[in-house]
Amino acid sequence: MAEERVQRRLAAILAADVAGYSRLMGADEEATLAALKGHRRELIDPLIAQHRGRIFKTTGDGILIEFASVVDAVRFAIVMQQGMEDRTGSLPETERVRFRIGINLGDVIIDEGDIFGDGVNVAARLQTLAEPSQICVSASVREQIGEKLPIGFLDMGEHGLKNIARPVRVYRVEARAEPSAAGDHDPAPSLALPERPSIAVLPFANRSGDPEQEYFVDGMVEDIITGLSRIKWLFVIARNSSFAYKGKSPDIRQVGRELGVRYVLEGSVRRAANRVRITGQLAEADTGRHIWAERYDRAMDDIFALQDEITLSVVGAIEPSLRQAEIERVRRKRPEKLDAYDLVLRAAQMVNTAMPEGAVQALPLLERALTLEPGYGLAHGHAAFCHEVLFVRAGGHEEHRQGAIRHAHAALTHGRDDAMALTMGGFVIGMVEHDRASAREALESAIALSPSSAFTYLLGKFQQGRYEEAANAARKAVQANPGFSITHTLLAAALAKLGRIDEAKAAAARVLTLDPGFRIAQWCATIDIPAAFAKPLTEALRQAGLPH
Repeated sequence: MAEERVQRRLAAILAADVAGYSRLMGADEEATLAALKGHRRELIDPLIAQHRGRIFKTTGDGILIEFASVVDAVRFAIVMQQGMEDRTGSLPETERVRFRIGINLGDVIIDEGDIFGDGVNVAARLQTLAEPSQICVSASVREQIGEKLPIGFLDMGEHGLKNIARPVRVYRVEARAEPSAAGDHDPAPSLALPERPSIAVLPFANRSGDPEQEYFVDGMVEDIITGLSRIKWLFVIARNSSFAYKGKSPDIRQVGRELGVRYVLEGSVRRAANRVRITGQLAEADTGRHIWAERYDRAMDDIFALQDEITLSVVGAIEPSLRQAEIERVRRKRPEKLDAYDLVLRAAQMVNTAMPEGAVQALPLLERALTLEPGYGLAHGHAAFCHEVLFVRAGGHEEHRQGAIRHAHAALTHGRDDAMALTMGGFVIGMVEHDRASAREALESAIALSPSSAFTYLLGKFQQGRYEEAANAARKAVQANPGFSITHTLLAAALAKLGRIDEAKAAAARVLTLDPGFRIAQWCATIDIPAAFAKPLTEALRQAGLPH
C-alpha cells in the first residue's frame, strides 16, 4: 500500500509574542485584552495582509505567520515594530505592549492548513532570544535579505536551541545599516514601506490666531487619521509620528522620505465668529503633485457634529482620489514589473465601466493576479463583478453565473477586512445567487469597515429608505466612477423620492446616455429587486423620466 505523500514547501515563518504578557494580564486583564485586540485590528492584521502573509496559528499572546517571501516577512516585522512604538511609546513602561519577533526561512510540512517542522520550531525559538521590540533572524534569513532592505544585522553567534539538533547562527535586526568596508558610518536611508499605498496626515495649521482652537484642530485631524485607518488597503502613519511635524512647515518630499510614505495630507483651519473654513490638500510625496484639494465652509453650531461631518467628507473624498492616483502610478510601471496589487489596479478601471467590454479586458488581469496571490479578496470581488456583468448583459451564459458565484464567495472568505471586496461579493451574491440574507450581511460588514465607501454606503442606505444619505453617497460614487450606470440610476431614484424632480431627470438622462436600452422593469427583474422594494423604486424611476 503506497504511503500518503507529505506536502512540503519552503516558507518564511515569523513568530511573535508579547513581552511580559503574564505581568500585563495580572495588572489588568480587560485592558490588556482590549489593547491587544485594538493593535491586531488596527495595525497588525492590515500589515499582514499588505505584506501577503497568512496567520496559521495564534495563542493568547502569540502569532505564527507564514510568508512566501522572506523580504516581506522582515519588512512586515520592521514596520510592525515601528507601528507599535508609535502607538505605545508615550505610555508608561508598565502599560506598554511590546512584541518579540523571530523569523526563520526553512522547509515546512503542511497539514490541513496548519504548518509544522523545524522551519516553524526555529522561528519560535528565535523569538525567545529577542528582547522586547527586537527582531531575531536565522542565518538563512540574513543571507536571503542581503542588501535588499536598508537595515543592518548584528551577529549574535551560534545558539543551541531547544529540540533543534544543530546550533543555529542568530542575527539581530538593527535600525542602521552596517558600516561599509571603507568605514562609512553614514546613517541608513529611511526604511521604505511596502509597495501598497501609504499616507501621513500632518497636523493642520491653526489660522485662527486663537490657541484655544488647537483642541478642535487636533481633534479633527485625529478623527481623519482614524477614518483613513479603516481603509484596509491603505497604510496610515500613526499620530505620534505625523504629529512630530506640529508647528513646522516641512517640505512634502522630506516628509515622504522621513516617514516612508507615498502620500501626504495637510491642511488648515480658520475660525471667525461662528463660522469655520477648513482646507485640505493631498499630495504625492515624491513629486509634490497635488491629487486632491477641497475647502469646507461651515457654521460652528455643534462642534462635535462638525468634526464628524468634515471627517466623513474628507475620508470619503480621499479614498477614490487615492485609488485613481494609484491606478495612474501603475500605468507608468513596466508590464513585467506588475505584482498582484498592480494587476488589480489596472483591472479596476475596466471593471468600473460595468460593461461587457471592460469585463472581458479585466478578467485576464484578475486571473493573473489570483495566480500570484490566490487569496486576494479584492481580486475575487472584481472577478465576481465581471462575471456578473457578462452573465446579465452578454447572454446569460452558465459559465459566467458559476464564475460570479464562485468568486463572490471567495471575496467574502478572503476579503473580510476589505470593504470593497465585501461590497462586490455581497452585491453579486444578492443579484446572481439571490441570497439576500448573505448579501445584506456582507454589505453591513463592509459599511462597518469603511462607512465612507460611497458605493457600499449607497447600497446599504437606499434599501433602508434613507434617501438623503443615499443621494449624497450616490453623488460620491458618481464622482469616483462616472461611467457606472447603476449609481446614476439610484441617484435618480433617491432624488425623485426627495421631490427634486429636475435633478432626478438630469441623472436619468445620464443613465440613458450610458445605457440607451434601459427599461425599468427589465432592470428590476435582472437584478432581482425584492417586491416590497421594487414598487417604490419603480415609481421613483418613472418620476425621474426613465422608460418602463
